Amino acid sequence: MKLSTNLQYLRRLHGGMSQERLAQQLEVSRQTVSKWETGEAYPEMEKLMEIGALFSCSLDELLRSDMASRADCFSDVSVVMVPAMTLARYVVISPQPERDVQLVLERWAQESGLTQLQAPLRQIGWDFPFVSKEQQSRFGLRGYAAGWILPEGTEPECPGLELYRQDAARYARITVRDPFVSTFDRIPKGYQMVLEYLGANGFKESHDTGFLPCFEEVYEREGVTHMDIYVHADCVGRANLFTDFSREG
Repeated sequence: MKLSTNLQYLRRLHGGMSQERLAQQLEVSRQTVSKWETGEAYPEMEKLMEIGALFSCSLDELLRSDMASRADCFSDVSVVMVPAMTLARYVVISPQPERDVQLVLERWAQESGLTQLQAPLRQIGWDFPFVSKEQQSRFGLRGYAAGWILPEGTEPECPGLELYRQDAARYARITVRDPFVSTFDRIPKGYQMVLEYLGANGFKESHDTGFLPCFEEVYEREGVTHMDIYVHADCVGRANLFTDFSREG
């Protein structure tokens, strides 16, 4: 059973929750939580179900998964303020939309003169969900959107991409190390961890159509590929948790 280490990991993941705070939410003593984490005692099924609901995880994950191993490829989740941005974006529906949209963006960047600017170029992307079941099952098609974050004051005249403007907004963010080593495991798990964090800390995933609901940014740091995953969140009243939209390197 991995319950003891998983409980410690889940407390750290959810804002550094103390044993006392967890005990209060489960209506047990702090000493009881301590014994669970040292393996001296084991919660009853009712409490296990409460723990799973509190941390948005299944009983199988709670009891059998090695959640602490996530620390090797996932950062902690934080809430950040993403500044206002102008995005030159494009959508592709194809069997390999990530590759195909990248070809379009690179060609557009050259033709628009974007590659000649001194400012470093930043690109974000996200799944495009509006693909019919027939397109998916019969033709193997998927949708993906991506775009360049345009430097302030840039007004490209080259047609072909949609210019999209978004005001400053709050997002929950997690960084995934080597996301493409196991694409269909690490990236979905990253999103899951963000949603777990939002739920455990009293936030709600926002579906405000005035903002991108989520997006990803891929970059290299010290020779290793990283992906930042962002989910737009309803964070009113949580200003003490916000940090700037920035990273080193």
